[in-house]
Amino acid sequence: MKLGLSAATLALAMAYLPAHAAAKDAPTSNQAASTETKSSGDYQPQVRTTRLSGSFGGQRMQYSATIGETVIRGKDDKAEAAVVTTAYIKEPRDPNRPVTFLFNGGPGSGSVWLMMGAFGPKRVAIPSNATDDGAPPYPIVDNPDSLLDVTDIVFIDPPGTGFSVLLPSADPANYYGVTQDAKLVADVIRRWINDNGRWNSPKYLGGESYGTTRSAAVAHQLMNVTYNDVAMNGIILISTVLDFAAGADTAGNELSYITNLPSFAATALYHGKAKAASVSAFAEEARQWAIGPYAHALLKGQKLQGEERAKIRQTLSRFTGLSEGYLEHSDLRVEPSRFYKELLRDRGLTVGRLDSRYTGKDYDSAGERPDNDPSFYGIDAGYTAAINAWTRDTLGFKTDREYQSIGRVGGQWDWRLGGRDTNAYLNVAPYIGQALRENSGLKVLVAQGYYDFATPFFAAEYSLSRTGIPQDRIRYTYYESGHMMYIRDRDRQQLSADVRDFIRNR
Repeated sequence: MKLGLSAATLALAMAYLPAHAAAKDAPTSNQAASTETKSSGDYQPQVRTTRLSGSFGGQRMQYSATIGETVIRGKDDKAEAAVVTTAYIKEPRDPNRPVTFLFNGGPGSGSVWLMMGAFGPKRVAIPSNATDDGAPPYPIVDNPDSLLDVTDIVFIDPPGTGFSVLLPSADPANYYGVTQDAKLVADVIRRWINDNGRWNSPKYLGGESYGTTRSAAVAHQLMNVTYNDVAMNGIILISTVLDFAAGADTAGNELSYITNLPSFAATALYHGKAKAASVSAFAEEARQWAIGPYAHALLKGQKLQGEERAKIRQTLSRFTGLSEGYLEHSDLRVEPSRFYKELLRDRGLTVGRLDSRYTGKDYDSAGERPDNDPSFYGIDAGYTAAINAWTRDTLGFKTDREYQSIGRVGGQWDWRLGGRDTNAYLNVAPYIGQALRENSGLKVLVAQGYYDFATPFFAAEYSLSRTGIPQDRIRYTYYESGHMMYIRDRDRQQLSADVRDFIRNR
C-alpha cells in the first residue's frame, strides 16, 4: 500500500467547474437521470442524480444519490482531470446537517471499500467469517449500518482511483504526491461545500489506510495552510498509517519489530498458537512487553547475549507462536512477511496481511514468504462487481473507463511533504497535532483491527502519542478483524455505531 514538480504549483494551476446539480434539479423518479453541466472547453463533465429511499440507523428516509465529475483545468484552460464524487444526501435537504467526506487509500485505491463495505446505502454481502468470496453473483443488499441517519456522505475518488482520471494534457507530477493529492482533495471539498450551500454544516473528514495519511494532509490544507479555513468537527481514521517509519519493514529499523509485536500476538492467539483470556488482554500484555523489555533488548543489538537473550527469546516465542529456534535464526526480529508463512507452516497454511484471520494455501510450504495475500483475493472480486453494478446500472454513470479499485499510481507517488526532502521519513501525525491545537472543537476517532498488518494498531497508537498531539480528544476503538474490519458483520455494526456516536457527540 505503500515515491515531480513542486506541490505548490497545484494550487496555482487549478480551477473547477460545478460538479453537482442543485436539489431542485434532482429527478423525482427512482431511475438515474442525466443532469449534465455545461461543457468546459474540451471536456464535458457528467453528473447523474437518482432519488432513492432506505432505512439507516432505524430511520426510514428519502435520499438523493449524485455521482458526478469535477473538472480540473490547468493554466492554459485545458481540462486536466475529472474527479468523481458520489454524494448521498438526505431529502429534504438541510444546510445545517453534518456532512462527511470519505475516501480510501492506496495511494490508488478507489472508495469502493468504504462505500460498498461500510457506510454507503448499499453494501456487498461477502462471507463474514474470513473465507473466500467465491464467484458471482454477489448479493448487493440494503445497508442499515450506513451513516445517513446522522450525516450526509460524500465519497471522493482522486485521479487514478475509481472512475477519476487524468486527461492527456495533465502532468502526473502535479497530482500524484502526498501534498499534491491533499491540495486537490481539499479544493474539491471546498467546491462541493460552496456548490451545495454547506459552509455552516458540521464537517467530518475520514479515510481508510493511506486515506488516513490523506486525511491528515487534507485537514492541514483545509485548516492550516490558508486563512480561508474550512474547520472540521472531526477526523475519522480507519486502519491508520501516519508515521511511516513506525511500520517500515526495513533492515535496521527496530521500531517496526516493536509496533508489529502486538499484532503477532493477536494472530497467534486467533490461530491457537498462543493462550490468553482474550485478544484485548493479550494485546495489552504484548504492548507493554514490546515497548519495555523487547525494545530495550533490540536497542542493545549484538550486545544482547547469554541469559538475557534467552529470556527475551522465550517470551517472544510465547507472544508470536514461533519456535525459539526460528526466532534465534532470525536474530529475534520477525518480519511480517515471514510470519505469514511460518506461523501455520505445520498446517500447510499461510495467514493474511490485510486480515490475518484469513488463511491460504501456497504452491508448496518450503518458501519463506506467501505466494499471495488470502485476505485480499478473498474479497476483491465481490467488491469490484458490486461497485460497477451499483454505479453503472443503478446510479446511471456512463463511461468506458474501468473502475480502479486498486490503481497503479503508487509507483509515481511523490512522498515528500511540501516538496521537502525528508529522506523518506514520512510522518503526517504532526498535522493532526496542529489541527487539534488550533481547533478546540476538533475530535479524532481512530478505528483499528487487531488482525491488520498493513497498518498495525500499535503503530497507530505510537504515532499519535508523540509530542505536540493533544491526547484528550482522540478516541480509539478496536475490532476483532483486520484492515477492513467492516467485512465482519459484528464489527461493521460496531464500527457504524462508534462513528455514529462520534458524530452525534460533537
